[in-house]
Amino acid sequence: MPLIKIETRRGHVTPDVKKGLFDAVHEALVACFKIPDHDRAQIFVEHAAEDFEIPPPRGPRFTVVTITAFAGRSVDAKRALWKAIADRFEALGIPRLDTYFILHEEPKENWGLRGGVIGTDLDFGFKIEV
Repeated sequence: MPLIKIETRRGHVTPDVKKGLFDAVHEALVACFKIPDHDRAQIFVEHAAEDFEIPPPRGPRFTVVTITAFAGRSVDAKRALWKAIADRFEALGIPRLDTYFILHEEPKENWGLRGGVIGTDLDFGFKIEV
């Protein structure tokens, strides 16, 4: 169950593009990490310009995607994920250079899910090691 946070500067994303960004990340996770289609937990944060510094040479559509997920995906799965998200973002008008991705991998014992049950005690119904 990955938790996604997408961050950008306020004023550069329409509601339709925001939905497209959510869909782009989710579709890439389904394709590359093999998560179930119903497994969506995403947050969108827009920052005021003075609260979101953009490193050169990136432009005003600079977008940061942070994914927190169970540990266990292969380097190939991660490589495919970053490419899939960048491709989908580019189709939404976010230049490839304006994307930044971070993956935080946490062991299952660091997750409390489904009413506070430790992640190691749950059957997720899908394979994590892809």
